Formats: sequence, structure tokens, C-alpha cells
Amino acid sequence: MTMRPTLAVWKFASCDGCQLGILDLEDELLSLVGAVQIASFTEMTSAVIDGPYDVSLVEGSITTPDDADRILAVREASGLLVTIGACATAGGIQALRNYADVGEYTSTVYAHPEYITTLAESSPISSYVKVDFELRGCPINRYQIVEVVTALLAGRRPVIPGYSVCEECKMAGNLCVLVAHGTACLGPVTRAGCGALCPAVNRGCYGCFGPADTTNTASLARRLTELGTSERGISRLFRTFNSAATEFSKESLEHDA
Repeated sequence: MTMRPTLAVWKFASCDGCQLGILDLEDELLSLVGAVQIASFTEMTSAVIDGPYDVSLVEGSITTPDDADRILAVREASGLLVTIGACATAGGIQALRNYADVGEYTSTVYAHPEYITTLAESSPISSYVKVDFELRGCPINRYQIVEVVTALLAGRRPVIPGYSVCEECKMAGNLCVLVAHGTACLGPVTRAGCGALCPAVNRGCYGCFGPADTTNTASLARRLTELGTSERGISRLFRTFNSAATEFSKESLEHDA
């Protein structure tokens, strides 16, 4: 009897949206379950099989000392480690704390901030351990997760697009909201994967999938300035779901009042 490869899914600081994206696969999930043994996936089942694991999918960022210790154990128990979603690959929306004093936040929000144990910054998984592949998005494209797992089990590199949302718009025949309407849009510097959802309904891209393989954020920022976007507006545009991604973080700081 051939043993199926073991797959584990881990949660760190996150909203669980990427794990729910996996569960939303429905029919594809049944095929996936048939190809691998789900050894740990608490969003789906309470059954847990001890490692080591052939493949681990990690959602969420490192935000506490416990997180920092636990990710080392996950890495040690995993043959291949794949980070899924903006939190795991770029610190997530919670990385907005990286631009301020987290102590000020806790003292303002909590009656007893002394009970809060947290790190000064929210960091991607790759800041702590070796990551074999990063799957971006807030949330991830659930069909891309099938490609990633299938590719890794087959011993090949996943085929995931690194081009920008602009190409998705062109393929879909969408009118460019930046050119036609002067709408602030991160599409030229954002990785494809969402199917250009926002531009398809005449809204600017919010950068959910993080920086594309090649970006020119400075050029886009100059164009946004010409269209009347304020310095604060440009900074805030780059500080959303992937605010700690290197390219977006650097550009946002250039316009930080």
C-alpha cells in the first residue's frame, strides 16, 4: 500500500480567510483529500496526526513571542513549507503597527495593557524561517492553492503568474480606470491573481496580491500626484493588506507626512 503524502495547515495571526478559501474549493478539495493525507487542519477537522509532514501550508504573520517559537517547530517538522496569503507573505493588515509605536496602541485600546504580550512588529513567516514557496493574496486565489499543492507533490515548481493586474484587465477587456477616469489604482504594480475584480466594476485596485515581480512604484506615484492624489493619499494607498511588502512599504514612506 502506497502511503499518501501528509499535508498540514497552520494558523498564525490572521483572519482565517485563506483557510476558508481552501475549504471553498468543494469538489477540488475532495480530489485533494484523495491525493494527500490531511494530517493537521483544525479549520476542517479536530483530528491531528503527529509529524513530520511532507507539506505545510502556513497562514498568518508572526506577531507574538509564542508565534516566533512555534514557527520554528513547524519548520522543523515540515519537508516543504508554503506561506499562503498576505499575512504570511507580507505581515498582513496588522503590519500597519510597524509604522507606529505598538505600546501606544495597546495603552489606548486595552484597560490593562500589561497583560498584552506582543512583538513590536508584525512580520512575514520568511523573516523567521526558510520558506519554499509564497502564495500571495488577501485572500489567496483558491485555485492557485490546487496548483501549488499539485506541483509540489509532482516535484515541480508551481506555475503562478507574477505579472500585474493590468494584464488581467487587458485579457478581460476592462477599461483602464486609471487612464479613463483618473481613479487611483495599484493595478500597474500589483501581482495578478484576483481576476481584476475591482477594476472590472470601475474601482481602483487595492493591491490585495502584493507587488508584482517587476514594479515601478515611483512612476505610479508620480502619475497619482499628477491626478491630484495627496501625499497622504498615496502613502495610505500603499498601506493596506500588503503594507509591509518591501516595495509598497518603501514607496509609502516616501510620501509619509
